[in-house]
Amino acid sequence: MAIRHSFAFARWTRTLNLVLQAFLLLTFFGGLNYLALNYGWRWDLTNHRRHTLSEETQAYLRSLEQPVKLIITTNLNTSDPDANQAFRDIRGLLDEYATATKGKKTAGKILVENLDVYRNQLRAEALGIDDTNIVVAICNDRTTVIPWADFYETRKRVAVAFKGEQVVTSAILSVSNPQRPKIYFLAGHGEMRPTDVNAARGLSVFADELRQRNLQVESIDLTMQKEVPQDADLLVIAAPQGRFDPFEVELLRRYLSESAGRILVMLPPAINHGLDDLLYDWGLVADDVVVLEPDPAHVTEAAELRISAFAPHPITQSLIDNQLAGYLGLTRVVRPDPGRPLDNALRIDVLAATSETAWGERDYRATSASYNPGIDLQGLAGFEPLGRLGVAVASERVTPPKDLPFSVRGGRIVLFGNADFAANARIVAPGNLTLALNAIEWCVDRDVQINTVPRPIERYQINLSKADLAKLRISLLVILPGLAALFGTVVYWTRRS
Repeated sequence: MAIRHSFAFARWTRTLNLVLQAFLLLTFFGGLNYLALNYGWRWDLTNHRRHTLSEETQAYLRSLEQPVKLIITTNLNTSDPDANQAFRDIRGLLDEYATATKGKKTAGKILVENLDVYRNQLRAEALGIDDTNIVVAICNDRTTVIPWADFYETRKRVAVAFKGEQVVTSAILSVSNPQRPKIYFLAGHGEMRPTDVNAARGLSVFADELRQRNLQVESIDLTMQKEVPQDADLLVIAAPQGRFDPFEVELLRRYLSESAGRILVMLPPAINHGLDDLLYDWGLVADDVVVLEPDPAHVTEAAELRISAFAPHPITQSLIDNQLAGYLGLTRVVRPDPGRPLDNALRIDVLAATSETAWGERDYRATSASYNPGIDLQGLAGFEPLGRLGVAVASERVTPPKDLPFSVRGGRIVLFGNADFAANARIVAPGNLTLALNAIEWCVDRDVQINTVPRPIERYQINLSKADLAKLRISLLVILPGLAALFGTVVYWTRRS
């Protein structure tokens, strides 16, 4: 009898087959785990994309050159349900930052650490941490502390939105980049002030948003200072109520041309500002007209002008992508100057415009207004590609002088025909905030999109009566186990027969 036909050979063959099957099964699952660990994909199917960092944050993380450690401190013995939920929310967000930089080497890597300050006192003392419920961002010798309360937007002491990504990204920028761009708000002509909390003319909310993005905010009066500071990365002129003196205009002109400066100008109508010559140098004109809109589809119940026509540009791209609209009060027309001298180094873009039915009323002080051909501005006069009136334009120098063989940094001006869109009462609108912040970011050479908005907190509550609870208890303890037992009995008798 041949050995391959013996019972012993059959047993060894069957055993070897089983071993090989087990080996192949383990190899298969090991390979899947290796691929998942090193080449995994993630899909965020949650509402509001809770587990996805914004494009702004990802752009910052890609350019991050210093390792940053994020330490979240807590007391693991606490029984406070709110504190435990906050820890889960914040820790989950920090893990997203670590995942986003997982493929990096030491430079630019985000490391996350849990620290119980009571159980690990030596570690806490070494880091100089003596408080719970905070997040500490550390890079080299720079440290920023974020209380857990800053991660939430609250109303009547109830958390309604999670804004953790804003504060964490701001902290990373703050500790990783010692050079913080400085923005000066001009004063001395009744301008809107970054320290004013007034709803209609205050810019305190806007200023807070700028500081969260690692920007310094200060005020300056050129009539007193007599010069533009050397560390000025951007000047903001927000709704001046008086006329700029010629020497101030000359200071601004030199700042733009000699220092490749950046200026953001917000000029509502009915203001004698004295900046016409400066705007002319940059191919811009601010018409002394008021935009009137007869179509109720483009006007809110509060008589605000709804702006939804945006041209592609780094300032407006995120508004286009997210279909956001801006809401403005009284607005003047701003546009490229049709009589400007030919200058190939000057690039002018209309950023935002009205609808095709709007016009620019010159006699806006009259009790009643109607469009007068040849006097008032029609759409085609303001925004020819779309037949609309411009309300925001940008001008920049994009090529160096001909005698230079290399590229140089050029000046930039962003001109708005409105200022109250950035005031405390209106900046809360997502479109307004995005437009204002994007303009600032573009002026200081942070050409990234602003998509970081607080994510609403969704709450689900089930209210059951005692009778409903009794029915649920019976279902869980009697009906479901009974059905399982009945199904098992049927299967047993079926197999016996």
